[in-house]
Amino acid sequence: MVSLILILVASLFFTGIVIRTKSLASGRKGPGIFQPMKDIFRLLKKGSVYSSTTSIIFQIAPSFYIASVLMAILIVPLGDYPGVISFQGDFILFAYLLAFGKFFMIISALDTGSSFEGMGASRESLFSMLVEPAFFILMGSFALLTGHTSFHDIFATLHYGSNISYLLGLLATFVFIMIAMIENSRMPVDDPKTHLELTMIHEVMVLDNSGFDLGLILHTTNLKFAMYGAIISNFFIGDLSLIYTIPIFFAVQIGFAIVAGLLESFMARFRMSHNPQFIFILTSVSLLIFFGVLLLLERFV
Repeated sequence: MVSLILILVASLFFTGIVIRTKSLASGRKGPGIFQPMKDIFRLLKKGSVYSSTTSIIFQIAPSFYIASVLMAILIVPLGDYPGVISFQGDFILFAYLLAFGKFFMIISALDTGSSFEGMGASRESLFSMLVEPAFFILMGSFALLTGHTSFHDIFATLHYGSNISYLLGLLATFVFIMIAMIENSRMPVDDPKTHLELTMIHEVMVLDNSGFDLGLILHTTNLKFAMYGAIISNFFIGDLSLIYTIPIFFAVQIGFAIVAGLLESFMARFRMSHNPQFIFILTSVSLLIFFGVLLLLERFV
């Protein structure tokens, strides 16, 4: 329950820090940290407009999307404090809850009958499929290292004792940051501010969403960023008491938001044909972590 509350709080300011970082990096003052949430609250007060070509799928998809992410958040622990849902192999449920929500957003984009939204849905499904091996290899490696298969047990028993273990933690942090950027369709895979349909991915999928539905989709992005930030913070928390856990959690969230803002400020978006290659690199890094775990366990023959 502690992780759920903290993630919900972090989601209120995460995107605001990203936008403020981008503004400062470009020499502008920028909006306030809570301006994105104000925009979302304004959208939530409005009604949604539905095209006559859409069906019930388009109408329920945003609710399923945010519900799947909230369910996934219930699994995320915070150091020595387990998530609301915790069992052996729960990270598999975590991954496929996110896939469930992504599936409904993809078929809702197809439901509009728009070729542009279908194009974005195709790209979104491809990138999500390619990033899954990196996640499972990474979590499987730490499950092998700790001897546990649940999020809470893995992070509660994860300790650093050598240069190799510190390197593995650093590489895992990098992989999770990149997974978060890909899953939220941010730089360097996608640009949330682009207005050219031929190069858009996630943004072109939600062109027909409006009002309350669009507010749900935008806030789900905030929740996913804060959720991945919570996972990253677990690599640094360990079994510390709550008085140290909460400051570390928010420090990691703020640091992650600043890193995301700097990435979007100083990196150019990759060419669409280069995105699969970049995502495969994350799988290669996860394999490197796997071999590092084998080295620590002295299981090389």
